Amino acid sequence: MSKITFIGAGSSVFAKNVLGDCMLTPSLQGFEIALFDINPERLKESETMLRNIHRTSGSTCVINAYSDRKEALRGAKYVINAIQVGGYDPCTITDFEIPKKYGLRQTIADTVGIGGLFRNLRTIPVMLDFASDIREVCPDALFLNYTNPMAVLTNVMNTYGGVQTVGLCHSVQVCVQGLFDNLGMDSTGVKSKIAGINHMAWLLEVSKDGVDLYPEIKRRAKEKQKEQHWDMVRLEMMLKFGYYITESSEHNAEYHPYFIKRNYPELIERFNIPLDEYPRRCVNQIADWNNRREALINNAELSHERTHEYASYILEAIETNVPFKIGGNVMNTGGLITNLPREACVEVPCLVDRSGVNPTYVGALPPQAAALNRTNINTQLLTIEAAITRKREHIYHAAMLDPHTAAELSMDDIVAMCDDLIEAHGDWLPKYN
Repeated sequence: MSKITFIGAGSSVFAKNVLGDCMLTPSLQGFEIALFDINPERLKESETMLRNIHRTSGSTCVINAYSDRKEALRGAKYVINAIQVGGYDPCTITDFEIPKKYGLRQTIADTVGIGGLFRNLRTIPVMLDFASDIREVCPDALFLNYTNPMAVLTNVMNTYGGVQTVGLCHSVQVCVQGLFDNLGMDSTGVKSKIAGINHMAWLLEVSKDGVDLYPEIKRRAKEKQKEQHWDMVRLEMMLKFGYYITESSEHNAEYHPYFIKRNYPELIERFNIPLDEYPRRCVNQIADWNNRREALINNAELSHERTHEYASYILEAIETNVPFKIGGNVMNTGGLITNLPREACVEVPCLVDRSGVNPTYVGALPPQAAALNRTNINTQLLTIEAAITRKREHIYHAAMLDPHTAAELSMDDIVAMCDDLIEAHGDWLPKYN
């Protein structure tokens, strides 16, 4: 029996979407769906929820929950990862509150920046433990990573974990539709090309019936920027640098040195930047789960409709050999994007079929787009260096090269802040020399 293993199955809503999709996919019928989570209560809740969907859908998949991670992985053909090491309390709180003492404000803090850096440092050792198990009990498995920080973790699993890994993010899927909806344009029949790095990939081409739509997009964007709306940072970046970015404005506000600045507090209001947005979301999600829990877990009539999540479509393409196109995070091996480092993880169009996930060649990005990507790649690669060598100096290097952090703090303050964060994280981090 073929096997799909889901690590982090206590993320019940996400497990419902991804594994509910798998149960509705004809080519995945008869697969074992193996669930694993370090929280036995949440694991049981997800198991109960999925069994309800199994019953109402008529799926022939077999659902099993495991308390032993290695047994959950044993013999898996596909592994789906959705963990969050340290959770909201204490680690996300730490990632926000300590930088705030130094005057460094953040919005999401899960990709780069000081919050993304420390999320990586506590997650990479756990991921490498996964990789060790996978090499032992399911060495040919395809690892589908949904956990942030996407680029670094996908890079580590491929480069140091020895595991075939593709990183999956929603931002490419919703990029064009969100832009067109915001500007009051019809996206029907639109052709697009997107490439770059995760959360900072670029809408390189957007056309319809052979007509370049960027001039009209930029005309409307200039008008739109005269009023406050939810996507002001991305439209401003497009108007200044020429291309629209895949991930949201609240994310991109902290990827660049231009928007969150103590000496220019008016920028926060001007560009409608939601400081401390991720902690608010965490609190709201916890409250929302408490409200939805009963309806999802103890609902014998629970149904599911297939979502836009990539996972089931990737598995379906491999199983049926019917190609499917995704935006995937993969290594820049062979120079898929020629003006980004080969050791970086890039986000490019990929074709999936029986041979697996096949990245496509992009070539050179516009020079200004590649330059902005490299500012974030610098921090990503030094974060990996810190995690692999366990040298504290590389943590400082990664932080000092982060665009937003470096624009706000002196080098001495950055080092002191990193030391405070290392101490506050305690056993959530390994020891650094």
